[in-house]
Amino acid sequence: MTLFPMDDGGSPRRIANGAFLAPGWLALDEQAWIVGEFRRWVAGPVPIRAAKVRGHEMSVRTVCLGWHWQPYEYTRDATDVNGARVLPFPDWMVRLGRRALRETGHSDAEVEAYAPDTALVNYYDDVARMGMHQDKDERSLAPVVSLSIGDDCTFRFGNTENRGKPYTDLRLCSGDLFVFGGASRLAYHGITRIHPHTAPENCGLTTGRINITMRMTGLTD
Repeated sequence: MTLFPMDDGGSPRRIANGAFLAPGWLALDEQAWIVGEFRRWVAGPVPIRAAKVRGHEMSVRTVCLGWHWQPYEYTRDATDVNGARVLPFPDWMVRLGRRALRETGHSDAEVEAYAPDTALVNYYDDVARMGMHQDKDERSLAPVVSLSIGDDCTFRFGNTENRGKPYTDLRLCSGDLFVFGGASRLAYHGITRIHPHTAPENCGLTTGRINITMRMTGLTD
């Protein structure tokens, strides 16, 4: 099996200026392979954990690659967990991120310049949610590439000014790709609901949802 070939996935749909949804972008065998990698990531050296934001534990659990995210900074070592260094960012994910940009209409120059160096890998159980927030802890404003595997979710994609309206509610399914950059890079977004028992057979997950967001931090050691 050749994972992550360069042929087209789902036809991209423009959601906002700089934001695109490509349904069914990952094939089932690709999803299952990534879930296998996820199980390796959560085994350590830094275990999956629920981060605390302003003293409150998130309902989502996160494991990081490349750089460790903790509110509101990136570090190489997980100083808020066990002090261990996070796993390196995998080369295959760089290739996948570039493929995502290419297939959502980004220019050759944008694709070539895209070098994601961190991924936040979130696991949502049936009751997990993610409040409206901006991804603004990075120094780089290169696009964010987001992948969904497992149960469907309701994804709220908003504006860049505040957490309220206008926003668009989208149902993200297993294998879907969402990319946001440019004018939408700092748009508020969140997860308002997980839809249990909607994961397709053979995606690698029987319950819950995995979301991978890859980013360029703009940081150096």
